[in-house]
Amino acid sequence: MEAERRNGPQTAAVKEARLSAARNGYFPRLWTDVRRDKYLFILALPGIVYFLLFKYVPMWGILMAFQNYSPYTGIWDSQWVGLEHFRHFFTIPDFALLFRNTMGISLLNLLFFFPLPIVLSLLLNEMRSQLYKRFVQSIVYMPHFLSWVIIAGLTFLLFAKGEGLFNKMLAAAGFARIDVLTNPDAFWIMLTLQSIWKEAGWGTVIFLAAIAGIDPGLYEAAKIDGASRLRQMWHITLPAMRTVIIILLILRLGHIMDVGFEQVFLMYNGAVSQVAEVFDTYVYRVGIQQAQFSYSTAAGLFKAVVGLALVVLANKLAKKFGEEGVY
Repeated sequence: MEAERRNGPQTAAVKEARLSAARNGYFPRLWTDVRRDKYLFILALPGIVYFLLFKYVPMWGILMAFQNYSPYTGIWDSQWVGLEHFRHFFTIPDFALLFRNTMGISLLNLLFFFPLPIVLSLLLNEMRSQLYKRFVQSIVYMPHFLSWVIIAGLTFLLFAKGEGLFNKMLAAAGFARIDVLTNPDAFWIMLTLQSIWKEAGWGTVIFLAAIAGIDPGLYEAAKIDGASRLRQMWHITLPAMRTVIIILLILRLGHIMDVGFEQVFLMYNGAVSQVAEVFDTYVYRVGIQQAQFSYSTAAGLFKAVVGLALVVLANKLAKKFGEEGVY
């Protein structure tokens, strides 16, 4: 004990000296890296500025979740209320409804929309004609560049009960008209099909890039061994895509509470309100229309915390099973 007491200050001084040396050596090394790779840093500068201005600076707004924010007094002079808005948010009768609708739509997208770009990438990779492959890629990419306003308008033109093309075809064939747009049982399915049609083609970009990086020699060796195209896909292509698939899945889990405000808002109507009211529309209705800025900020912060927790958990599970993960 006496020796430890004598060596304690000396050990602390040694640690402080090491930390000081590390700090003094870090910044010169950083400056050396910047000078050496200055063109790479210049290339990354617009992205860095974008994230600083539009992602990190607005995070000061999180403080409103713990205040009774007033635009007249400002964010620093508003009254602090602690977790009052969170307690109110978790105890409202609509919370279970919001959570059910948000998770229901997200899980449908996760189960049906997320795997589809993978399957579509595999099918595109199997096309032998490069001209036909590029033509199909262009066709499936095009819906991505349409706004959700156009997608919603097309949906109304196709499925409106009175003048929709789909119902006109049913009536001409002697069948009864189907009310799709105001049917609560069909609302989640309709949203999922819209997402698939709009984004499935664009989602193949990353997977096709991963496939393009596969060594062609692996396929040649598989052909010599007598492997069929299906076997090559199963034993070569899919394992090569596994890392990309897991990373995108982890990132997708981070947005599981975001179902797309614009899409849901445009398809929203009174007949489907019980299945269409999600956290995004609730934040808009309460925060913007009723000017409850602090309360809506608390709801948005809850979504962000859930997404962050899912990303961290999924990343740890991926690392546990030997995958790379996001970080």
